[in-house]
Amino acid sequence: MFTKPKLAIQDFDYTLPDSQIAYHPTPNRADSKLLIWDQAIIGESTYAQIAHFIPSNATLVFNNSKVIAARILFEKNETSTIEIFCLEPTENYIPVVLAMQATKKVEWHCLVGGAKKWKEDVLQKQVDVNGLSIIFSAKKIQQVDGKFLIEFSWDQPSITFSEILTSIGNIPLPPYIQRKANEEDKDRYQTTYANEEGSVAAPTAGLHFSNEVFKSLSEKNIFQKYLTLHVGAGTFMPVKSATIDEHDMHAEFIEVDLSLIAYLKTMAAENDAPNKQAVAPIIAVGTTSLRTLESLYWMGVKSFIYKREKNIPLPLSEMNLGQWDAYELADQNITVEQSLNAIIESLQEQQCHQLIAKTQLMVTPGYQFKICDGLITNFHQPKSTLLLIIAAITGEKWKLIYTHALANQYRFLSYGDGSLLWIKQ
Repeated sequence: MFTKPKLAIQDFDYTLPDSQIAYHPTPNRADSKLLIWDQAIIGESTYAQIAHFIPSNATLVFNNSKVIAARILFEKNETSTIEIFCLEPTENYIPVVLAMQATKKVEWHCLVGGAKKWKEDVLQKQVDVNGLSIIFSAKKIQQVDGKFLIEFSWDQPSITFSEILTSIGNIPLPPYIQRKANEEDKDRYQTTYANEEGSVAAPTAGLHFSNEVFKSLSEKNIFQKYLTLHVGAGTFMPVKSATIDEHDMHAEFIEVDLSLIAYLKTMAAENDAPNKQAVAPIIAVGTTSLRTLESLYWMGVKSFIYKREKNIPLPLSEMNLGQWDAYELADQNITVEQSLNAIIESLQEQQCHQLIAKTQLMVTPGYQFKICDGLITNFHQPKSTLLLIIAAITGEKWKLIYTHALANQYRFLSYGDGSLLWIKQ
C-alpha cells in the first residue's frame, strides 16, 4: 500500500542572509563559483572549469526552454496600472508554441495585479509592433482559484503573440529580486541555448554555460542533449503545509523528442553494468531537466503496464504524471530500457515524433533515481521543493553543503553560484 512521504518542511529550513542572494549576474556567465560533491565536498572551482570534473563520454542534458516577457502592463492613468502575468496557455493552444505563434487572438491563464481596478470588460492599448501600430486588447473570461482566464486579441493578423510579448512585455524576474528588469536581464536571465518559448522563469542552472564552456565540454567528448520543460511560476511557490504530503506540487509542460528518448534508451542499455556511473553518466543541468528525465521513466512505466494489460498503446493524452505516481509505481520491476522503449512504441504507433505531456513529479528524500547520475544546480530557497531534490540526492548532508556555501560566500538563488552533485547509485 502506497504511503505519501510525511516529511516536516521545517526540517528543510536554513537562514539565508539577504547579503548572499545574487541580485545581479556575474560579469561573465562562467565566473560563477562551482562546488563539487560526491558523498562529500571534493572540490571547488568555477563553471569555466566544469569540464575538468566531468568524465569523457558523459552526457549533459539541458532544458532549452526560453523565458517569455510574460508581464503585460495596462496603464489606466498616471498612478494606476494593471499587470497581467501570463502563466500558461489554455488547452486549445498546446503545445505552447501554438500559443506563441497565434495570430488575432489567444487564451492564457494569468495572474492579475490590481484586479480590483479592472472594472470594464476589456482593457485596450495602442502599441507599436515591428513598425505596425496595433490595438491590443485583454478580456476577462472568468476567474478560478485566484487565476484569470484571459483572451488577448489584436487587429493585425500578420503579428504573432510572440512578437507582441517581445515588443511590450517585461521579463519576469523571480519575486525575491526586488528590482525592475533591465536591459542586462533580457540577455542574462536567458540561457545561451534558449530556443523553445514558454517559461516564465529561467532554468537557472544553465545560465552559467557560456560558449567557451560548451567548447571545453565538446573538446573532452562530453555530449550535450536538449529537452524542454516550460518553467511555471509555481517553481517559486513556498511550501506552506507543515508536511510535504499536504503540498500541491505545480504541474509543468514537458516536450521531449523521440530521438532523445531513443538515445537515453541506448545509454540505459550501455549503462546496465556493475559500475554504472563509470560507463557514461547522464547529468541533468538543472532541477527542471532532472524532473523531466525522471518523469520519462515513470511515464514509460505507465505505458508499459497499459500495453501489457490492454495490448494497445497508452494514449498520449494519458501520459501525464501525477504528483505521487512515481511512489505508487515504485514496486514495479521495470528496467529503464523497458520503460523508455514503451514510450517509443507509444509514440511510433500514434505517429508522433515528440512527447508532449505534463509532469507534477515531486522528488523527495527517499526517491530512487532511475535515469540521472548527477545534477548541476544553483543553491535554492529554504523550505522549497527544489531543496527537497537536493536532500533526495545528498541526504542529511545537504545541511553541510549549504552551511559550507554560506560560510564561504557563495551567491544564492537564480543569479547565484552552483554545484555539481553526483547521485549515489
